[in-house]
Amino acid sequence: MRVSVLDVGSNTVRLVVADAVGGIPLPVHTAKWRLRLSQHAEPGGPLPEEAVRRLVGAVAAADATARRWGAPEPLAFATAVVRSAPNRQEVLDAVRAGTGVPLCTLPGEVEGELTFLAARRWMGWRSGPLALLDIGGGTLEVAFGRGRLPDFVASLPLGARRLTHEFFEDEEDPPSPESVRAMRRAIRHRLRDVAARIRWEGPRTAVATSRTFQQLARLCGAAPGRHGPFVERELRRGELRRQLDRLAVLPAAERAHLPGISAPRARQSLAGAVIGHTTMKLTGIKTLTVSPWAIREGILLRHIEDGPAWWADLTRTPAGGSCPAPRTPLRMAARGAP
Repeated sequence: MRVSVLDVGSNTVRLVVADAVGGIPLPVHTAKWRLRLSQHAEPGGPLPEEAVRRLVGAVAAADATARRWGAPEPLAFATAVVRSAPNRQEVLDAVRAGTGVPLCTLPGEVEGELTFLAARRWMGWRSGPLALLDIGGGTLEVAFGRGRLPDFVASLPLGARRLTHEFFEDEEDPPSPESVRAMRRAIRHRLRDVAARIRWEGPRTAVATSRTFQQLARLCGAAPGRHGPFVERELRRGELRRQLDRLAVLPAAERAHLPGISAPRARQSLAGAVIGHTTMKLTGIKTLTVSPWAIREGILLRHIEDGPAWWADLTRTPAGGSCPAPRTPLRMAARGAP
């Protein structure tokens, strides 16, 4: 079985075409289109017409690429940059009309659950009770579970792009120490109850996913991506604190020259480090294992393990638009909320 998944993120549209061999999604082709949608809209603001036009073009190109590689229509979703836009439905309708692809948005808690599944499958059962951290552009997902799916998921408005805009937008470059402290206080306040839940659960293993954590791990000495996915990569809280202090005194242009920090993410790299370190400290996590599998692999795994019907149930609406909550609730959110 060949299947593809399309991820519309704040910076990049990514396509993965994979074969299901022995229940494992093995990629046969990947492609990406750098749209940098977050640069065209403030967090929570509408996507302008030109950005939507470029998104339609990228989704059309991704659909054509998937079909050339023998995959059916991609399982297509957009993250917080579209989900939080006031004109979200207009964006999704424009993509559907222009490409035929039913792009949808997933609730943050569903994104967290799918990412947890991917991390669990990557780490294996030997990892025991598992905590997951995932920093996106608009949100931070935190999850905990002992089984295949999490017992508890929270999606918080603590994304690196969002907090950069909230605390550093009108600041000098680099921002003042007072602004960095204000950001840290806000993270502590918003994360307090969720962090208490993670400490109470006492995870055996803590895993990080997302491009932000991958870049922070590289900055802190982890192996570069060219060494492949099977090299173990860890992020230690003490080293992250040292690198955070380093990032805080550098302007964005100079951060882009550091190991792991890409130019498009240099501006929000300081916020990512503050979010990551504060979250690790509040949850009592000293070391994170970086998983190369995240939400895209989680979607592929659910498709392989539960069949195509689960995605249809998840994304079905009368107009084929944005995703509602699943008809059969997944184990998340209210059931496990602190």
